[in-house]
Amino acid sequence: MRAINEAHIAEPGLAVVEIAAADTATALAVQAALAGQWATAVSDRAHREPGEPGVRLTCYLDVRQEPDS
Repeated sequence: MRAINEAHIAEPGLAVVEIAAADTATALAVQAALAGQWATAVSDRAHREPGEPGVRLTCYLDVRQEPDS
């Protein structure tokens, strides 16, 4: 997991979520589900960590706000 920037969790209601999945399509689907519930800064791709199984994707949530409709 990458280091978390303090700005991403500077206030209550902000969260950093790391998604681990078998493949990119699954990771993006989980991210889309989170974005459907909360304001989310999304990533357009997942990455592979050498020596780790599957892919990882990090997104940033603001649970204080409703998502844009």
